[in-house]
Amino acid sequence: MSTPRTVLVVGGGAAGNAVTVLLRRAGLTVDLIEVRTDWNVTAGSGITLQGNALRVLRELGVWEEVEESGYGFGSVGITAPDGTVLHAQDDLRTGGDDLPATVGMQRPQLQQILIGAVRASGASVRLGTTAEILDQDGEGVSVRLSDGTESRYDLVIAADGLGSTTRAAIGITAKPEPTGMAIWRVAAPRPAGVTRTDLAYGGPAYIAGYCPTSDTTLYAYVVEANRDRASIPPESYADEMRRLASSYGGFWPEITEHITDPAKVNYTWFDRMLVEGSWHRGRVVLIGDAAHCCPPTLAQGAALSMEDAWVLAQMLTTADTWDDALLQAYHERRIARVRPVVEASVQIGQWQLDGVRDADVPGLMARTMTMLRELP
Repeated sequence: MSTPRTVLVVGGGAAGNAVTVLLRRAGLTVDLIEVRTDWNVTAGSGITLQGNALRVLRELGVWEEVEESGYGFGSVGITAPDGTVLHAQDDLRTGGDDLPATVGMQRPQLQQILIGAVRASGASVRLGTTAEILDQDGEGVSVRLSDGTESRYDLVIAADGLGSTTRAAIGITAKPEPTGMAIWRVAAPRPAGVTRTDLAYGGPAYIAGYCPTSDTTLYAYVVEANRDRASIPPESYADEMRRLASSYGGFWPEITEHITDPAKVNYTWFDRMLVEGSWHRGRVVLIGDAAHCCPPTLAQGAALSMEDAWVLAQMLTTADTWDDALLQAYHERRIARVRPVVEASVQIGQWQLDGVRDADVPGLMARTMTMLRELP
């Protein structure tokens, strides 16, 4: 067998951490580099993990930790802006009947769990480090790290996110594009009655929602049309989110009273991107947000990224040789699954932007989630 044995993973988010653990488990030598010195442990408020994400986390060996740290639930509520529950729908268990439909958790807690798995795997980790592709051929890639060291790898996996510098460096010109929406997010204490995600449509925002992330916490979010970020000073973030959230009833007044610290409020635009054609150039291959991103209207961003890691690791560790045909097969296997999720996520948001009142949102969501129940 001539399977290459050395891999550089660029980026220590969900995708990069996952692929590192899986490749190390198969006995490969893996170096992981991450530009942020804090390894992203302070980034984000909360995350919604659908069953297909939980399936990968179980494969990584961290499901028990996720289950203990997060908050599992099986339905979503639709409410009027005043908090009146209009409809409650059971979520499809996309990870199989032996996993919850959904787990909400604090994003930094998920990152800590994944970091623990990477550390336990024995991978070499360098933080505050970037990589420059020097050259490559059919056998490998020469890389210079920002600390001045140079190494040769059989494969480089670019998991460096939406603004991937590796993607640009290998000549892939795709860039994220704004969809026209933006989201305010904050972590807050969980009112005792919040036991699932509830979504309110209408009012001053397109969506106002929340998701329990533990026995004591939740994250809340408000979606509006995107604004010029330069016109919103960071010190006003809490005031801006509180202004929008104060129009909603039900549990929102209790949540809103905790939106006081602008440093804990996050404001980001919704973006979309899907790299067309192959996701590799030679021995450099993209996974996760470096290859695709979509609005969180289906809560599938992290799930798709971790699925990329799982599929690529499976293919790399079962192939006799790593070549162009293998990496192209990875792309073809993933694009058939990723494209409909990206398109559905964008479409749901566009219907709201266009004010389409008779859009079949439930039908589109049901078709997409049913597809995701199948193994990637």
